[in-house]
Amino acid sequence: MVLESSEYLKALVTNDSNVIRKIYDDIFPSVCSYIIKNNGSQEIAEDVFQKGLIQLMIRYKKEPFTINGTFKAYFFIVCRNVWRRELKNSKTKVTKEPFFVLKSEDDDFALGVLEQERWELFSEKLNQLSENCKQVLSSYFKKQSYLDIKNKFNYNSESVVRQRVFKCKNKLIEIITKDPRFKDLKEL
Repeated sequence: MVLESSEYLKALVTNDSNVIRKIYDDIFPSVCSYIIKNNGSQEIAEDVFQKGLIQLMIRYKKEPFTINGTFKAYFFIVCRNVWRRELKNSKTKVTKEPFFVLKSEDDDFALGVLEQERWELFSEKLNQLSENCKQVLSSYFKKQSYLDIKNKFNYNSESVVRQRVFKCKNKLIEIITKDPRFKDLKEL
């Protein structure tokens, strides 16, 4: 059974066990693999996956939205962001706090929703750039060296690549900050 993204979201809100099982069957293996490759475990992957489902459900209940692209890709990004946030929080606890701080799950989900909305704004605005800027920034964000980017795009020098990255990043920042949603999504 092939479902549209909106059908997956509605199924989460209505607690449709058949569709939720399909989500687990279709997407959990890739999420689990990603988390295990990034210092996690099967148990952690299960928790992250569950938090991702809850985060999507809460967000969709609050304000229905549409997903551009596949549900699988979107949900994978949600889970990846949940996992990154958990890694960041665990590093903070270990290095900066001598005691455990109990966080409300509501706070955690709210942060997850905020992070996802920021990612969506970033992705949307990145797609508004020229094709060359998108490709150069994509390579840069993947931490490819300036030399690799120079060779990939046949630029004359690494200095030219640095200038191109700088201009493209500034253009991206400009169009993101002009968007009315930016003010609501920026960190306080």
